[in-house]
Amino acid sequence: MEIWINPACSKCRSALTLLDAEGADYTVRRYLEDVPSPDEIRDVLGRLGLEPWDITRTQEAAAKELGVKDWPRDETSRDRWVRALAKHPKLIQRPIITAEDGTAVVARSEEAVRDALSR
Repeated sequence: MEIWINPACSKCRSALTLLDAEGADYTVRRYLEDVPSPDEIRDVLGRLGLEPWDITRTQEAAAKELGVKDWPRDETSRDRWVRALAKHPKLIQRPIITAEDGTAVVARSEEAVRDALSR
């Protein structure tokens, strides 16, 4: 199990606290420092069953600067979104936990963290 976190994020810290309380075996990835490649982002999106726009933090300054709210949300634009997430990792929703069964969850709630632990 791996968790992508931003240490400044309270949701990330809460997820780590719960993982520790449950004795989970996991690896921390500080994705702002260890930026995922476009292929890694595509892999996680497949595991999540989501599209890149589903995990984009559209209220971030970089998102507003890029104008992502106005970008098309279709298959032909998918790579543009993925490249933007790789270039501006702060836009990636957090935390993301990759579960042992090959799936992943955006773990913004205790319920989502527990869901990842049960997989």
